[in-house]
Amino acid sequence: MENKNTEQAQPEKSKIKALNPILLLVIIIVLCAIASYIVPAGEYTRYLDEATGREIVDPNSFTYVDRNPTTLFGLLMSLTLGLQNAAYIIFFLFIIGGMFAILNATGAINAGISNVVKKMQGRELMMIPVCMIIFGCGSAFCGNFEEFLAFVPLVLACCMSMGFDSLTAVGIVFCAAAAGYGGAITNAFTVGVAQGIAGLPMFSGIGLRIALFIVLESCSICYVLWYAKRVKANPRLSGAYEYDELYNRGLKLDHENVPVLTGRHKLVLLVLLAGMIFTVWGIIMRGYYIDELAAVFLAVGIIGGVIGGLKPGEICDAFVQGCHDMLLPGIMIGLANAVLVILQDANIMDTIIHALASGLNRLPSALLACGMFVIQDLFNVLVPSGSGQAAITMPLMAPLADMLGVTRQTAVLAFQLGDAFTNVMAPTGGEILAALAICRVPFSKWVKFLLPLFAIWWVVAFIFLILATVTGYGPF
Repeated sequence: MENKNTEQAQPEKSKIKALNPILLLVIIIVLCAIASYIVPAGEYTRYLDEATGREIVDPNSFTYVDRNPTTLFGLLMSLTLGLQNAAYIIFFLFIIGGMFAILNATGAINAGISNVVKKMQGRELMMIPVCMIIFGCGSAFCGNFEEFLAFVPLVLACCMSMGFDSLTAVGIVFCAAAAGYGGAITNAFTVGVAQGIAGLPMFSGIGLRIALFIVLESCSICYVLWYAKRVKANPRLSGAYEYDELYNRGLKLDHENVPVLTGRHKLVLLVLLAGMIFTVWGIIMRGYYIDELAAVFLAVGIIGGVIGGLKPGEICDAFVQGCHDMLLPGIMIGLANAVLVILQDANIMDTIIHALASGLNRLPSALLACGMFVIQDLFNVLVPSGSGQAAITMPLMAPLADMLGVTRQTAVLAFQLGDAFTNVMAPTGGEILAALAICRVPFSKWVKFLLPLFAIWWVVAFIFLILATVTGYGPF
């Protein structure tokens, strides 16, 4: 009987073999290094805008320059340079991992989730739209994205306990975030920067963006709900079924033996809730970003550990274990940034955007904005940073829109949509790779899950961009 079980387990084990995500990023880095020998080097002249303090590109200054192909030594150095460039996100992840590990060691997280899941029995699907609206609004109004990594472990535990899967957990957080970035109602990092460069009034044209956000968010919620309902009815329909059984089975809570929520547990959970509320207040009212949020989460972990009855040594041990759990996501974010290092050092980044922008001249007038969106979406694979992409592309797109008879506001709309979707699809998106690593889900499974929704997002984008073109979306 034992031999038979062993034989049956072998095919299951072989089925879960997939391309290592680090290897996938290494392949992309090597391909970029090879491209540095093929793609002509070129650059735009940049100057400092004293009014805003930002570096601006002169759209008429592109010239070809001498090649600077990536050497083997440069290829190897790109990893450490990428890690350094992304250090603020990586160490933020360490703090998040350490905090949750400390709170988890108190038993409060397990007890809290178990009791919530028990009370939500029969109404589990209600959690999805509520959480997605919160995450979507955070992105649309405040430009939150990296910060949502802090919630992935918690959402994963809830989803596994409620009969969903790890793909649902990532979808709840990052499909909502992508919809929020697409709407970008008052997102200072994308629309704010882009409108400033284009000379538009800050956050002008907000009415269309509100409608856009509502449509994108509704589509995302309906899609994740549909998928989660199917998985709950038949877990084997999950694209991550085997991975969840192997890695996330321990997160499923025993509904029959729910642990007692003690007074200490309640106090620890109150500390966590207070920390979350304080971060939202800080982001909206004080402009808090990574450093401030990391400090808040660190304080939550320490205070929660003390209240939860952990000894100082136990708090330290739990924190180190939490950092260890975030090591893989951190390395992947560093590798994603190494791609950008190679493209910039080889002087082929500007060549790529120049070639993409030049192709717009061949499009019909009604589709010019759609072409801008496609270019921005593709370029976002290379430069996942919203403000960084705005600084590179909007000085080119704004005057190009004038020449092609498209309003600058429409060009900004194309930019904000192009900056949104590939953030959660491209392998160079360090945050989505980190979320997948936390949930132990292969990138290929996520792409398969996301493709139908990605197509819906594109259709919505085309409709709104054509509408903006036809109506002369302005003020100019």
